[in-house]
Amino acid sequence: MEFPWGHSRRFNDYSSFVRRTFGGRVQKLSINAGFTCPNRDGTKDSRGCSYCNNNTFRPDYCEPDKSVTQQIEEGIDFFSRKYPDMRFLAYFQSFSNTYGALDVLDRVYAEALSHEKIEGLVIGTRPDCVDEAVLDLIAEKARDHFVAIEYGIESTIDSTLERIRRHHTFKEAIDAVAMTKKQNIHVGAHLILGLPGESQEDQLSHAKALSALPIDTLKLHQLQIVGHTAFAKEYAKNPSEFHLWNLDDYIDFIVDFLEHLRSGIIVERFVNQSPADMLIAPKWGLKNFEIVAKIEKRLKERETWQGRNYTAGS
Repeated sequence: MEFPWGHSRRFNDYSSFVRRTFGGRVQKLSINAGFTCPNRDGTKDSRGCSYCNNNTFRPDYCEPDKSVTQQIEEGIDFFSRKYPDMRFLAYFQSFSNTYGALDVLDRVYAEALSHEKIEGLVIGTRPDCVDEAVLDLIAEKARDHFVAIEYGIESTIDSTLERIRRHHTFKEAIDAVAMTKKQNIHVGAHLILGLPGESQEDQLSHAKALSALPIDTLKLHQLQIVGHTAFAKEYAKNPSEFHLWNLDDYIDFIVDFLEHLRSGIIVERFVNQSPADMLIAPKWGLKNFEIVAKIEKRLKERETWQGRNYTAGS
């Protein structure tokens, strides 16, 4: 059976999108350009998001005291040992990578794109860290290269966003996505499943809310409690405040979520994998590809697929 996204996998997967777009294997290279966030520099807060420890996803080569070019070279050296012909996307991942002066943004984006093995940019940021001027600059880069902006939306419920110290609203996410899509820039979103205070019904409602937005890709993450975060301290004092997913329940919920997700949204990721020495809970003990295989098996067992229960406007 072939699904609306053009193949037989039961969800609209990111690897197929990459092959269609670039004609082969492309790897994201994380870049730390030394940016910060408005809820770290005191503009909105100085403590950061309650769940966040940037060290959980920063490779060893990814240090802000190195130039963008040096980080790219070291990242390419690491991945090219296994795949010599691989091409790359420069992934500005750490903190909010549109939160800076326009000339600084222009310089670091241009430096990355000038490398011969870089096919384009992926820019991670917050919905409250873009405006028309920033998007004009990024749209200019997108005329000749693949460029995606990934927004940390995390929840569609404002009370949750305040609880986890995001200090932006879902309306700001809606507006940022609309402005970005108007510029014909590829739009991605991040969502955390299992945040405190959200029921399974609340979390399922995220699928419907995000499906109404013109996003192209979606990354799903189960809530993880990692060291040196506000959640780590809260969890140590009162673990009953957190209802963390066990793996089997999470897989079933992901299938439910996919059924309500618009079929045109490319699913890039289902889980987050923090380093073992930083992870407090939950500890599932499986690699990403193993969990994806279980999700695909469950989709087949339930004879269902992404978008099966999606209705536009519902």
